[in-house]
Amino acid sequence: MTFRFIDAHQDQWPVRLLCETLEVSPAGYYAWRRRPRSAQQQWQDTLLVEMRAIHTQFKARYGSPRMHKELVARGHACCVNTVARLMRDHGIVAKTARKFRVTTTDSNHDLPVADNLLDRQFNPSEANEVWLADITYIPTREGWLYLAAVEDLFSRMVVGWSMAESMESRLVVDALERAVPRRLPDEGLLAHSDRGSQYASEHYQLLLARHGIACSRSRRADCWDNAPMESFFASLKKELVHDADFATRAEARAAIFEYIEVFYNGQRRHSSLGYVSPAEYEQSVEPLTPCPLFVGNSSPVFGDLMGRQLTFPVLHLRPLGHLSEVIPFFSNGVLRCLLV
Repeated sequence: MTFRFIDAHQDQWPVRLLCETLEVSPAGYYAWRRRPRSAQQQWQDTLLVEMRAIHTQFKARYGSPRMHKELVARGHACCVNTVARLMRDHGIVAKTARKFRVTTTDSNHDLPVADNLLDRQFNPSEANEVWLADITYIPTREGWLYLAAVEDLFSRMVVGWSMAESMESRLVVDALERAVPRRLPDEGLLAHSDRGSQYASEHYQLLLARHGIACSRSRRADCWDNAPMESFFASLKKELVHDADFATRAEARAAIFEYIEVFYNGQRRHSSLGYVSPAEYEQSVEPLTPCPLFVGNSSPVFGDLMGRQLTFPVLHLRPLGHLSEVIPFFSNGVLRCLLV
């Protein structure tokens, strides 16, 4: 351990000074360096290379538990304590949360508020049984960008989202309108949100009624009633927003799209799902019926996302009536288009 410390810090201080401070001989240190590395050391070297690759690939978003699960999935048998030690010893550090909060819930209104039907029952038995919804904010140099999201509580998949410069009811309506054709829920779906005026608005309530979706609301000033949704936004802020400096709202939109549809839904290992991604979890339990709006064959196209040229397999789409917008998203590792 002493010689490894000297080896790791020889670029900062002279070897002789380090040896004198740690009361070992320079000859002993150089003899240690000349020895062939043991099988255990070679294994750790290989593991460390893979850990650094994962750290780079997932943009420093994985701590030791997720790093360990990713390594095991890639065929590296190891324990989480070894991974934690190697990360600590070699400066592989995950992003951490910051304490900063802007209130986006306006519950001071005279609109009708539904009862808390969910009542913190956060373990639905199947997909499209409970959806959670909420709004958060994203800072940019142009001003705030507001994000409304809809999450399926069963798999923690973000099934609908919308972004705008203001928090009008249109923001939450757009998010739900994108979720419904994407998932085609059966009767009995419960949509839970906070008591904000956007969710209590007639605009939003009419949309729920049109699709036969029951409404549930959190209790006043009780964020724990919508805890899984709060957890998603906390992950978004920690893993993307807090280290970003978005010059424009358009730049923020592109980054958030990539985070939700590429990383969060398709790759991120969720502790509540046994450290698999939402997409993998849904596939392992029961594949959802594909939406009939997705037609055609896959073929590669080029897209420009945040200034990088990327190749994605997408679906060629035939015209299907009067459509106002095409929303791209990832499903089963494929970039698809949602027609709304």
